[in-house]
Order: sequence, then structure tokens, then C-alpha cells
Amino acid sequence: MNKKCPNCQLINFSENEKCRRCDGELAEVSSIAPHFQSAKSKIFKRLAGLVLACLIALFGFYFSLIFSAKKLTYDERQTVERSVAILAEKGFDKEVFLLKYLTAFRSNDNWLNASVIKENAYAATNFPFEIMTLYPDFFTFPADDVERAAILLHEAIHLKGGDEKEAYQFVWKNRKRLGWTKENYAGSILWNNVRRQTQEYSPDLFVCGTGGHSDCTE
Repeated sequence: MNKKCPNCQLINFSENEKCRRCDGELAEVSSIAPHFQSAKSKIFKRLAGLVLACLIALFGFYFSLIFSAKKLTYDERQTVERSVAILAEKGFDKEVFLLKYLTAFRSNDNWLNASVIKENAYAATNFPFEIMTLYPDFFTFPADDVERAAILLHEAIHLKGGDEKEAYQFVWKNRKRLGWTKENYAGSILWNNVRRQTQEYSPDLFVCGTGGHSDCTE
């Protein structure tokens, strides 16, 4: 335990009876350890209070997103479950876990999504809150549950923090594994939209063949 000289403020060892600098008496000087421990305790309490305040704000923000949007109807939930089941059958285990156990599905925009101007979309994801909005087009335009599974697979990449390029690449590279092939879906609106957008976000996938414009994944 060190001691502080009241005359010159030098820190001395506990065994010293007189200050090494000014030779002053140290008998009335108390140890600085309790003061250090007190300061450390105050810092810890402030940090704990700051962390608690951040957690409260974070949960408040999350619940504001949840409760400012509508839940899916029973029929809509059944449609989603069928599409997730297709992904599970095809072996997309990590994506299925996110969709099945961590995702909160909503049927319209929460206040945050509503504040952003966007084009017509099938779905939107709020990362890292794992909230997914499924718009009416998700249930209307896809040809079947396989195409809806492709949309969910795209959004699952966003659930993991991936950007649009990663999401389009992942779905396009895994479309055959999903059973979403050109032979069966070339005439669908979703197929053609996704192919066009994949080419926009990831043109490097379409530089094969003699002309350099063919799909490298085929």
C-alpha cells in the first residue's frame, strides 16, 4: 500500500516513514488504495448504467418496429411455412434456422420501412433485428411455393447481414439445388426479374460463352 506525501505529493512505499523527496513525515498520510478502489467502483457503476441504458433503448427500438406493423394472417403463415419446408427439404439448414426460429414476420411496413422510399418489392428485412416484411406481391406474383422459397432464401442472406449482391448471387448459384430452374420457370415474372437484377448486381456471373454474355452458372 503506497503513501502520498502531503508536502510534495510524491508517492512513497508503505515501509517508508519519511518522504524520499522532501524528507517530510508520512505518519498522517493515508493509503491511496481505498481512493483508487472507490474511483474504480464509480467508473464500473457508470459503465454498467450506460450499458443498461443502451440495452433499454435497443429493446425499445426493436419493439417499436414489431408493434408498428401487422402480423401475418393464418393463411399467410401457412404459405410461409410451406416455403420454409421446401428450403429445409433442399438442405438450406442455416437459412431455415434463421427463418424458422429467429425471424419475426410482418405483413406491412413498420415505421422505419415506411420512412424509406422504395420500389415495388416482395419482401424487406430489418437487420440485425431479424424482422421480415412480406408484401402482398409475395403471395400474389410467384408461380408457386418454390418461387416464394427463392424469395425467402434471398431475404435470409439479409438476415445474416449480407448485401443485395450477396443475396442475388447466393440464390442464383443455388437455384438448381432449390429446384427453381429455367426449364420450369423461364416464363415466370419472378424468374425474369431475378435474372435481370442478378445480372445488374453481379455482372461477373454473366461473362461466359463465346460472346462473353452467357450465364457462367449454367
